[in-house]
Amino acid sequence: MPGQFIPGADSHSRAYGAYGAVGMGVGSTTLGFGWSTGYIISPSRRRAGWSSAASSSRWVSGKDIVLELLRRWGREAVARHVGRAGRRQQTAADRLPQHDREHDGGGRGTHGIFAPDDITYAWYRTKGIADLPYPAFAPGADAVYAIDETIDLHDVMPMIAKPFSPGNAFPADEVARERLTFDKAMIGSCTNGSYDDLLAAALVVRAARTRGVTRTAKEFVVFPGSGGVGLQIERPDPRLGGESIAEVFRSVGGQIRQSWCGPCFGQGPDALEKGQRAITSFNRNWQNRMGLGGEGYLASPVVVAASALVGYMAPPGELGLEWNPEEFGV
Repeated sequence: MPGQFIPGADSHSRAYGAYGAVGMGVGSTTLGFGWSTGYIISPSRRRAGWSSAASSSRWVSGKDIVLELLRRWGREAVARHVGRAGRRQQTAADRLPQHDREHDGGGRGTHGIFAPDDITYAWYRTKGIADLPYPAFAPGADAVYAIDETIDLHDVMPMIAKPFSPGNAFPADEVARERLTFDKAMIGSCTNGSYDDLLAAALVVRAARTRGVTRTAKEFVVFPGSGGVGLQIERPDPRLGGESIAEVFRSVGGQIRQSWCGPCFGQGPDALEKGQRAITSFNRNWQNRMGLGGEGYLASPVVVAASALVGYMAPPGELGLEWNPEEFGV
């Protein structure tokens, strides 16, 4: 709930920041200490903040924003700071990648938070939760941040992170000029498997079909972020002309898997084998993370979908698609 303080064993506990709660990945030993004593020791952190000057465009999502922040601030800078972020235009699902990736900046106890706002409370209402236990809160007027940056989101572009760090990120347009090929394109995971994430990718696929692209050039696999999302993507969506997201993906050879994150950490039949390369919307691309001897590249769902269709790592513009918020905005 907004206002909660939630220590967890797993680094993805930071994801609670998207919903107005403080989530910290503290590890199993520290969490066990908390269970036995009722206390968790939280180290004091310097604070970093960012806010936006405009809404994003050109297929830019929360994934691209966090890759850009990791690129700008660097692993060491992020490791020393607690984050606060501000962008009212984002949905709760779009805020999620930014908090589930804070661990990739390094450092135990790092976390970030979007102060709960109208978007936060609207998200809870869609889940049938209206009676929240904690009062609203926001940064104080006198709050000071060691790093305080305003980012004009019009300057942020679709990004691709090369091995072996999420902060090793470059504009997707630049990467496209390298014609980097790959073996698999995979969309999903805890941060980019929401209905909106998959809808954004399906809109790109559908638009590419109208321009004569009928099959993916590489293996294309989709992992819905939950069982509920897996059911939702089988239902017709008016944004897709009455097709479902799953139908759009399957129409070009895409495969829909069960909801799980195995290949993100090198497990299961979709994990990378030695010498294989993948572009994914997963969280991390550390060495051997997606499979022993494999190479992982990170991008947003729309970039992964576009790459699957063209056969090399590239943004949707490489398919001849021009950004139109009425057509592609989610």
